[in-house]
Amino acid sequence: MHASATPPVGRLAPSPTGLLHLGHARTFLLAWWSIRSRGGRLLLRVEDLDGERSDPRFDDAARRDLEWLGLDWDGEPSIQSDHLARFDEAVQALLARGAAYPCVCTRADLRTLSRAPHAGDREPRYRGTCRDRYPSVDAAERATGRTASVRLRVPPGVVTLHDRVAGDYSLNVAEDVGDFLIARRGGGAAYQLACAVDDAAQGVTEVLRGDDLLPSAVRQWHVQEALGLPHPELAHVPLVVDANGRRLAKHEDDLSLFELRSRGADPRRIVSFVARSAGLEVPGAATAREVVGAFDLGRLPKTPVRLESRLLHTLGIADAG
Repeated sequence: MHASATPPVGRLAPSPTGLLHLGHARTFLLAWWSIRSRGGRLLLRVEDLDGERSDPRFDDAARRDLEWLGLDWDGEPSIQSDHLARFDEAVQALLARGAAYPCVCTRADLRTLSRAPHAGDREPRYRGTCRDRYPSVDAAERATGRTASVRLRVPPGVVTLHDRVAGDYSLNVAEDVGDFLIARRGGGAAYQLACAVDDAAQGVTEVLRGDDLLPSAVRQWHVQEALGLPHPELAHVPLVVDANGRRLAKHEDDLSLFELRSRGADPRRIVSFVARSAGLEVPGAATAREVVGAFDLGRLPKTPVRLESRLLHTLGIADAG
């Protein structure tokens, strides 16, 4: 196997919109082990662009949670909201090349235009109502009296990404969601653009995160292509789910690390649980650093981790909410 001469660069990218839970612990530990086991650099990026839900208290709690688990990072944390000019420059470049366009559609418009409602929180497909309609953001706002957002012009066709865990993943973004937002109304960068631009600016070469973000990976690939940015290596890992198969959720504080810390849970037992769930043979209580030498992403099972009551008992958190 050909080994890269350059150590990998990875990142932990919590968003301060709620408390981290046991599922986040697993993903962040896997990301940390993947980089540390190969002598790479690991960055911390606080993705705080959701102004309505972001709270500095959650940022502080997340850092304490990561340290409690035994994780560290290289250099000073990067705060995403400190780099708004970087995102605006990217949006303006895409608009200037015709790779993006202004959109004055509201959420109500999108619901009306959608052929059928989607299940859950999946966004409706954008049908190109504003495509080629306005020559500029200013023109769109003058013509309609509405504040414009910006959408990426998504080319047709299936994109297939190779993922180190999920294998080949294919998605036709043009058919699935259409031209997606890269800047919100008022100019704030949308997640897909900010993530792609920051990964490139920070030199990130590996993105390891939950497999619920595989569709986002293809959208970010389109942003990277449009801006001429490199494509990091991808590893999307199965999620942690509860006994009923339900994904853990921030907004419900499911098994939050803050609560576990407060109740005196042993972080070494959580580390060992995560390591064993990744196919590694480790003691019942181990530090994150002690697992580094044994880590092998190729041994990671391809199925979600189900938190049965028996497992919670072994972690000493059987009565967690």
